[in-house]
Amino acid sequence: MTTIDRVVGAGVDRIDGPAKVRGTAPYAYEQDPGEPIAHLAVVQSTVNRGRVTRLDPARAEAMTGVLTVLTPDNAPRLAEGLASDLPVLQSLDVAYQGQVVAAVVAETSEIARAAVGAVLVEYAAEEPDVVLSADRQDLYAPEQVNAGFATDSIIGDVDQALGAAAVTVDATYETPTQHNNPIEMHTSMARWDGDSLTMWDANQGPHTIVNDLAKGFGLDRGQVRVISPYVGGAFGSKAFTHPNQMLAAMAARVVARTVVFELSRQQMFSLVGHRTPTIQRVRLGADADGRLTAISHEVVEHTARIMEFAEQTATPTRLMYAAENRRTTHRLARLDVPPPTIMRAPGETPGMFALESAMDELAAALGMDPIELRIRNEPAQDPERHVPWSSRHLVECLRTGAERFGWAGRDLRPRKRTEGRWLVGTGVASATYPTRRRRAQCRISVDGRGRYTVEIDGSDIGTGAWTALSQIAADALATDLGSIELHIGDSRLPRAGGAGGSTGLASWGSAIVLTARDLRRRLDDEYGGQLPADGVSVDGGVEGEGPHAKTHSMHAFGAHLVEVRVDQDTGEVRVPRATSVYDGGTIVNAKTARSQFLGGFSMGVSMALHEESLIDPRLGHYVNHDLAGYHVATNADIGELDISWLDEPDELANELGLKGIGEIGITGAAAAVANAYWHATGLRVRDLPITPDKYFRELDLA
Repeated sequence: MTTIDRVVGAGVDRIDGPAKVRGTAPYAYEQDPGEPIAHLAVVQSTVNRGRVTRLDPARAEAMTGVLTVLTPDNAPRLAEGLASDLPVLQSLDVAYQGQVVAAVVAETSEIARAAVGAVLVEYAAEEPDVVLSADRQDLYAPEQVNAGFATDSIIGDVDQALGAAAVTVDATYETPTQHNNPIEMHTSMARWDGDSLTMWDANQGPHTIVNDLAKGFGLDRGQVRVISPYVGGAFGSKAFTHPNQMLAAMAARVVARTVVFELSRQQMFSLVGHRTPTIQRVRLGADADGRLTAISHEVVEHTARIMEFAEQTATPTRLMYAAENRRTTHRLARLDVPPPTIMRAPGETPGMFALESAMDELAAALGMDPIELRIRNEPAQDPERHVPWSSRHLVECLRTGAERFGWAGRDLRPRKRTEGRWLVGTGVASATYPTRRRRAQCRISVDGRGRYTVEIDGSDIGTGAWTALSQIAADALATDLGSIELHIGDSRLPRAGGAGGSTGLASWGSAIVLTARDLRRRLDDEYGGQLPADGVSVDGGVEGEGPHAKTHSMHAFGAHLVEVRVDQDTGEVRVPRATSVYDGGTIVNAKTARSQFLGGFSMGVSMALHEESLIDPRLGHYVNHDLAGYHVATNADIGELDISWLDEPDELANELGLKGIGEIGITGAAAAVANAYWHATGLRVRDLPITPDKYFRELDLA
């Protein structure tokens, strides 16, 4: 075989780019099943807790073009044991506002939506309980938190160490409910062929959806096919099955037609999860030299009454800094809200806001540079697991970032720099996210002309997986990119985990590398290194975590340095420039990686300054449930971003030496903005987002 220059690491243009620009890359709503498509729209509960006492679909059923109205009386029965809110239309009970209580299927989307208003629904409603507070008497400890982490961790005597510390910080930080808002709304198109179900769907991994559909409808997994080659963003909201998939399949079975269900933007705020709000008390104790002696991080957050989801908010505190005495806890309140779910970097995102803000407050109390404080508390090994790092380059990220940003000479004192009406400040925060690998299967075939077909049920949710996986395959097979044909996003392909938790490329890429090795070995052993005329195919993959996962602590790291400007007259905030440096292991595609880092950081700025889902405590609904009221950062909000990374592969993490990059960009970013805000104004805002009104609130309190 001819040796080809490596393409892993190069900034290769997106393979799927031309098709997306030309509009020929079909998303879920744009699929052509080869027959007329019926449309589904839903009637949603207007109460948070109670029961439907009257449901009359007669007027809707009489409308021209309406095919059927599904209610709990006539909807297909689903199997017992489905999680969360998946047993849709199986009961008259109401557990949250926005819950689906009926569904209209019609010839057009316009008719379906018009008919929704003709369905008469009455309720026996109970008073909603939707307000989270840290002093509730019904808070409880879940058995574990998301991703299998222990609920609490306690090492040493934290209270004694805090009492004896030379300098302490005791502060409470709050993050609000936030909603995933990918550009593509959740969409499911379903068709039945006898007892077999095909679904074109916007999701982060077809096999996850297959399992729930098969269970719900009493099918074998082989009777369900889920296809999702192109997905327009997700951020965690499309990682799991939601009511839209179940409803589309139910409706298609009833009307014996292909049915499509596209959620509206407003429905995204009730039917596909959200990031839980948090109340976090962080206490730090340090000696006079700034060395931590105690860390305590206690988290209160909400979950839904019908489903427990416990975000792992305090888990990054378990590994970031050295201290002999340590405590992290999580407590939940069951409220009458839609079920929460994961959102980009679940746990680490709100948790790092609190921890990194507290570290900044400790640096101020010590009169110490906040970068020096972090470096001084760098742990030699994982401080809770007591195992070595597979690799850890946080200090290098902080120092490199400081040099690139121009940190040297920074006045430690706040509110000392002005430019006209603008107060100017700078802030820093660390970033981290776990490195994991999941089980993944792969098939690689080659024909007699040297064309390779790589099949794996990975997902490209806009992150560049089409391109990065092709690069990995080309290098692993010692061929060029043009000789690779990649097939992903289809549950008929070899099974692999979904895109999420920064595990996608680590898992799928490792499977491709190992399968490619098997193929090349077979070609050498059986064909003398030549390509057989009729081709050859090999199945392979990885079984999950590698041999070093238990013996080493594996995490990506990073550092954000930010400049913030605050208008003294209006409280308006601007972020004109920022520098982020990452320790992400091997970077497969320099171009798409930069986009991921840039997007993650921008989402952190959005969290710091804009994002907040406001719930009405009396009526229990999210009042700003669209992009007019739920604000996100746009181009005008983001200034000059200096994105870079260290060239440090993690050889123990996986076959590629990568650590994952999709999540880490957002972790710590909001804290860096908040810390720079304090440096600019001398005001510490501990409840996100930092809106202009809080400037005047803090001035009044100062």
